This record gives sequence, structure tokens and C-alpha cells, in this order.
Amino acid sequence: MNKTRLQLVILLIVIIAFDGLAKPINSSRGGLPDTLLNAYNVSWDTPGPGSAQSMPLGNGDIGLNVWVEENGDLVFYISKTDAWGGELDAQKDDWMKQGGVLMKLGAIRVSISPGPLVNSSVFKQILKLKTGEILIQEGQGSSAVHFRVWVDANHPVIRVETKSEHPVTANIKLENWRAGLTDTILTGQQNRIAWYHHNSATTDPHLANLTFGAIIKGNGLVNKDHATMQSAKAVTAHLISIYPLTAVTDNGKQWLNKLDQQVNKINQLNLEQTRLAHQQWWHQFWQRSWLFIHGDELANKVTQGYILQRFITACAGRGTYPVKFNGSIFVVDNPVKNGDADFRAWGGQYWFQNTRAMYWPRLMAGDFDMMLPLFSMYAHILPANEAQVRQYYHHGGAYFAETAPFWGGLNFMGPDVKANYTNHYFTPILELSMMMLDYYEYTGDSAFAKKTLLPVATAGLQFFDQHFSRDGMGKLLLDPDNAIEMFWKVHNPAPDIAGLHAVLSRLMNLHAGMVDEKTRSQWQKLYNDLPPLPTADENGKSVLLPYSGPQTAKSFNSENPELYAIYPFRLYGLGKPGLDMAVNTFNARKQRAKGCWVQDPIQAAMIGDAEVAKDYVSFALTRKDPNFKFDAFWDKGNDYSPDEDNGGNGENGLQQMLMQVDGKKIMLLPAWPTGWDADFKLNAPYNTTVEGKIEKGKLTNLKVTPASRLTDIIDMTKNN
Repeated sequence: MNKTRLQLVILLIVIIAFDGLAKPINSSRGGLPDTLLNAYNVSWDTPGPGSAQSMPLGNGDIGLNVWVEENGDLVFYISKTDAWGGELDAQKDDWMKQGGVLMKLGAIRVSISPGPLVNSSVFKQILKLKTGEILIQEGQGSSAVHFRVWVDANHPVIRVETKSEHPVTANIKLENWRAGLTDTILTGQQNRIAWYHHNSATTDPHLANLTFGAIIKGNGLVNKDHATMQSAKAVTAHLISIYPLTAVTDNGKQWLNKLDQQVNKINQLNLEQTRLAHQQWWHQFWQRSWLFIHGDELANKVTQGYILQRFITACAGRGTYPVKFNGSIFVVDNPVKNGDADFRAWGGQYWFQNTRAMYWPRLMAGDFDMMLPLFSMYAHILPANEAQVRQYYHHGGAYFAETAPFWGGLNFMGPDVKANYTNHYFTPILELSMMMLDYYEYTGDSAFAKKTLLPVATAGLQFFDQHFSRDGMGKLLLDPDNAIEMFWKVHNPAPDIAGLHAVLSRLMNLHAGMVDEKTRSQWQKLYNDLPPLPTADENGKSVLLPYSGPQTAKSFNSENPELYAIYPFRLYGLGKPGLDMAVNTFNARKQRAKGCWVQDPIQAAMIGDAEVAKDYVSFALTRKDPNFKFDAFWDKGNDYSPDEDNGGNGENGLQQMLMQVDGKKIMLLPAWPTGWDADFKLNAPYNTTVEGKIEKGKLTNLKVTPASRLTDIIDMTKNN
């Protein structure tokens, strides 16, 4: 039997072995066909050996890095979006650790005896995207052991199930490298393991008394010691359950009381029903949108990158805090840092310019629930930032620092503050307002608009209005102001001018019941005061400039601030005035790096440059870190692996190649390359979905919901 056929046989055995545990959701009856998604399941036929060879899994808040070591032990790291440690900051001298350390909860090792890989090399590990679970087979025939690992999409619990033909015993061990230092493993527990990390009351007040950890329980498992459990007798099926919790408590006892209550509630649920509900959540997730490219091998690889990046975001995108660009909750052992899986370069702070990349593509994907942690964090930051602005500058409004912990703050302020990458960098509140406007336009959520969008956007505009003076012509004078991180303390930087034009024009078009006339009048006055975008004539062609005045400022990064008028602020683009100038500017851009936080693929698509967009998107969505096994753990670039903004920009660029929206207008195939076919369903503003096929460059099988929006569709292939 050849290797390919053997692998198919093994895969069939794994599926059959688990068929009795749960009936899978069948999504082939309408919507996304199973065959399209199943083709991109990740399947491995060799184990480990370590965390660099792990698969990600999660429920939006709790994450796992899952791998099998060469001896057959199932191992996984547990992470959580709100597991912020404080004490470790004092042990690190790197300023980038400011803002807390997003830590692992620990590692779990599951050993089976007799070991199924002792006398067999047959192994299969499969990430089943459709049902959000990992299936593992070790060994073959009657000696095989099958594992199912899943993190309940609807409840805070991790499940590990085993099934075997002959009785086996299981040994479950907690591995915690901080035990005895900052973490406590409780003693005297009956048939369970419990441990926690507790930030002391003397750490940063925003982290003080934050406590996180978990309880491990299992049917028929008894304690061997305080960190190990084992089977009381050999059985043919095991259920191991792990219950994480993060809470603010004065001590470990209070935390344990809270967790005990949570465990009791979960244990009252029917396992079969929760598994089916978990699979149903993933079913509806994949039905929200899809994008499958058909063609050459590159098309398949780009599709894989897009699907897996969206899966990774779903595994970490519904927690208390937004996705961290520098590894999300899936960082693994760092060989340079003594194998420390808590380490990540660029620290625990949120860097807006990087964080945004994972969130723009959530709109067309229809993953609106995953945008809320980002919006919530900044909405909670707003009052404290407003207070600091009033304290330092004696005027109203607020802005969000490019780099800040989840509780915000403006650390570098005052009249004589020195220039650097993030001082005098005021753009984030404008781009966030733009994203919030899009969210409102897509969902029609008026409660969100009133409670979150308008307070944030209003505070941002008030800051710009009151912080900066006017020039001799009565126009707003943005000086000193950074052109993002590229040019420091320059005159009228393009990103902020573009942002003010875009945000103000959209806010003033909100319906009358949303905004009072006094506020609208203030916005109109500020809009009238805005200076034009800086432009120049270069070699007989009009181009946008990164800032006004002589272009002599020193550059400090590899960015193109002048292109912010194309994306994210969309003043220029297909079907809009000045497209020639936008094309000229893009073609004359000085910085042309690929991957990581580079947004060229999105801007190329927005000006209709299909080949450049394809080149950059393909690079981003195939840029696997060579040290990792999982295909969508992206190379660090300028960040840290797995680099999330690399994948987010790839997603966004691919979406914009296929569909662009402007108000009611929906443009299809605005930058689609020749030679690629596709099946797709994407979301558009006003609660709209657009579904269809691309065959030989033509749009077919178009379905628009609601049907009334069909009149807003523009097939760009018919305009060429």
C-alpha cells in the first residue's frame, strides 16, 4: 500500500472511531459545501517533538497549542486572553514588557499506558475546521488510541476525550514552570488538580489581585500527587475536563470559590448536547462567509492561509481583550529566552497600528462579534485619557496612544515632549472611529453607535479641534504632529488630514436622530477649517505627499503615510475623483517591503492593481515561519511569531481584490487577477451578503441578500 493510500485509510479510521461520540453537523445542505472546507483541514502524520510543532485551538477566549511528543504524550499549553501577569515585569529590564505579561496558564501532559506508539509508527493529527476540534490517532488496529480535543465554544471548559478498543490507563500531569515562584499548585485536592497565579496588591493597580488558573478533573481519575492524576483502573474511554478562570480576588481561596461555582454549573450540562452546540457554533461561523480560490498551487496556498488565519482569529477573538498582534495567545517556547513560553517581543502593550490589521477584515468576513473586544477596550480607556488630556493640555477631547496597555494612558505628554516614534502620534482615534463607522454601517447597531462610536469619535475630533491652532488662512494647523511613525513632528501630516476629512464627512451624514444639531454644527465648522491634503507635481504627475512643506524630514520607519488617503481612510479609490493621483502616488511609493504590517496589498487592490495586490497578498498568506509546523503561524517580520497582522493584512487584501464597498455601492472583482477562479460569500454594509462564483474571469451564480441590494452591485469586469 502506498503512503497516500495508507494516510487515507488512517484518516477514515479516525473518523469512524469518533463517530459514536457525536454526530457531526452536516453543512452540505445549502450554504458552504463541506467538501470545500474539509479540503483545508490540517493533517500531520508525524508527532512533535515540541511546541513549535503545535496546532492552535480555542473558543475565542481560551486557547491551546496542541502537539504530541515522539513518545506519544499529548501535550498542550493553555492560554487565555485576560491572563495578565504583573510580577514578571519586575524581573525583566526590557521596557517593552510594560503593561503586563500575557502569560500561559500552564501545560498539560496526557500519557497513555500501554503507549500506543511503542510498537507502532502509525500517527495522525487532524485539525477539523468544520467542528473546531483536533482528532489524534496513535497506533493502529486494536492497539490504537484515539483522542478528541476541543475547547467548548459556548462554555469555559477544555475537553480531552479518549477512545480505545482495549482498556488503557491515563496519567495527567500539570507542568507549570512558575510553580513555587509566582504560581501556586494547591495541595490536598480530592480527585482534581487546581492551581493559580495571583498578582499581588502591590503590582500595577490595573493588574493588582488579578488571579488566573484552572481545575482539572476526569472521570475515574484520582490524585497521584498535587500535580498529577491517574486512572483508578484501565478503561476504554476517558473524559478529562479543564476549567480555567480569571477573576479579581483578594486571594487564592476567593478565586477557588468562584471557580468551584463555575465548575458546578458546567458539570450540570449534558456533554453530548454541549458538544453538538459547540459544533453548531463552528458551523454557523463558517456559514458567515467564505473565500476559496481555484487555480494553481499558489491559489490553494493563499486559500489555506486565508482560512487558517480566520480560524486562528476565531480561536482568540471573543475574549475580554483584543487579539495581540505579537503572537495572539499562541506563542510557544522561545529558544533564546530559555524556552519561556510567556515571552513575546514587543511586550504586553497594544500597538494600534499593528492591532488594527486583524480587525478590518472582520467586516467582510461577518465576524462582527470578534470586533467588540477591540471597541470595548478603547471605550473603557476613553475616560482616563480624556482626564489626562485635560490635566496636561487644559482642553477637552482625547486621543489613543499608538502604544499603551489595555488600561490606556498617555505617558509622553507636556509642552516640551521630545520627538520619537509614538510621541505626537494622534492618528489611532481617527482610524478607530473609521472602523466603528464601518461596523455601524454593516450591522445597523444603533445602540453601539450611540454608546461607543459617537463618544469615541466626538472625543477624538474635539482633541484635534482644540489642541491645534489655525494658520493665517484660518485652516487647522497640525504642527507638531507625526506622520505615523515615519516622520516626526512635521507640518500637516497626510494621515491625520485624511482621517479628519473621512471621519467628519461620514459623521455629518448620520441621520438626524443620531446627532443633535449643535454637535453637527461644530463638526461642520471643523470640517470647513480642514486643510487640503499635501500634494506635489513630480515628473509631470500629481502625487500625494506624506506632509506639507519641504520634504526634508528624516524618515524613521518603512511606511508610506501619503497612502493613508487610499487606505484606511478611502478618500481615493475606484470610482472616486483623483484616482490618477492615487495611482501615481502608489507607483511612486518609496517603501515597498512585503508582509508583516505592510498595507500595500490593500492599497493596491483599492486602486485596481490586480497583479501587485496578488503578489503582496500571496506573499503574506504563504509566509509561514520556517521554525513552526502549522501553516498559518506567520514569520515574525518586524514583530514576533506567530505574527497576526501579517495574516490580517493578507485577509484584508484578498477581500478587497474581490469586493469593495463605498456607501451603497458594491463593486465586485475590482482587482481580481486572471487565472484564478473562486467560490465566495462576503458581507457588505446594511446587513447584506454577496455570494457567487468566479469562472474564467466572469461572475456567475450571483446571490445577493437581501435581493433589493442587487441593484447596488457593479460587476467591474463589465467596465473594463
